[in-house]
Amino acid sequence: MSERRPAPTVGQVVLGRRLQELREAAGLKREEAARVLRVAPATVRRMETADVALKIPYVQVLLTTYGVAEHEVASFVKLVEEANKPGWWQRFHDVLPDWFSLYVSLEGAAHLIRQYEPHFVPGMLQTEEYARAVMEAGTLGQTGADTIERHVSLRMARQKLLTREHPPHLWVIMDETALRRPVSVRSQVMRDQIDRLLDVTEKDHVILQVAEFAAGPHPGTYAPFALFRFAEPELPDMVYTEYLTGALYLDSRREVALHLEVLDHMAAHAASADRTREILRRYRDTY
Repeated sequence: MSERRPAPTVGQVVLGRRLQELREAAGLKREEAARVLRVAPATVRRMETADVALKIPYVQVLLTTYGVAEHEVASFVKLVEEANKPGWWQRFHDVLPDWFSLYVSLEGAAHLIRQYEPHFVPGMLQTEEYARAVMEAGTLGQTGADTIERHVSLRMARQKLLTREHPPHLWVIMDETALRRPVSVRSQVMRDQIDRLLDVTEKDHVILQVAEFAAGPHPGTYAPFALFRFAEPELPDMVYTEYLTGALYLDSRREVALHLEVLDHMAAHAASADRTREILRRYRDTY
C-alpha cells in the first residue's frame, strides 16, 4: 500500500489530480486501475486525492496503462520526485498540526491569497511580540514556553513569503475587532503591530482593508477563511476555513464561488486602502 505522510504538498495535489484526469481520459474506472497495480481501489483514490504519497513504481505503471508516451512518463516522474521532497515547514513538525501543514504548502504556492480575519491581525502580518502575546493568551490551548516559541518561529518563517523575489499578492480584510482588542497589557505591542500594518500597506503586493463596525454586519461574520489562487491550471481555487480542533479545505466550484462572492461583497463595503491607513493611525494614537 502507498505510504501515508502527514500532509500533501501542493505539487502532490496537482499531480494527483493529473493522474485522475489521465485515468478518466483513458476511459478507466478506479477499480480497473487498481487491478493493474494489484491494490485496493481505495489506494488509487487516495493517490488521486493526495491522501498518500505518490510511489514512483505505481505512477510509472499507471501512466503506461493510461497510454502516456514514454518521454512524458519520464517528465511526470521527475515532477513526482520534486513534489515528494519535504517542504521547509516540516522542520516544525513537532508543533505544526497535520491539518495546517497543507495550508502552509498552499500559502507558499499561491500567487493570490485573499483572506478574512475577524479576530486578530492575520498571522502573515503579525509582529513577533504580537504573535507571542496571542499564543500566550491560550489561543493554542495549554502549551509551554518552548512550544510557544516554536510556533512564533514558524509564523515568522512563513512571513518570508512576502519578501521573496516573486511574492504572492495578499489581499486581507480584517475586522475592526482586531484593532480594538489589545493582546497585551504592554501598549507598545499594539503600537508596534499597527506600525507593521502601516508599513505593509505601502507594498504593491499587499492590500489591507478594515471592516469597520460602523459599516454594519456583513456576510463573512462566521469564521476566518482564506482563498488561494494558483498559477498552475491543474489546481483550482481553494478555500481554507478553520474551527477549534481542525480545518476544512474546500475546492468545489459552488463553495469556492460562494466564498469569492462574500469576499467581493466585503471588499466593496470595507474601508478603502487610504481610509484603512487613517483608521490604523487613529488606533495607534489610542495605545
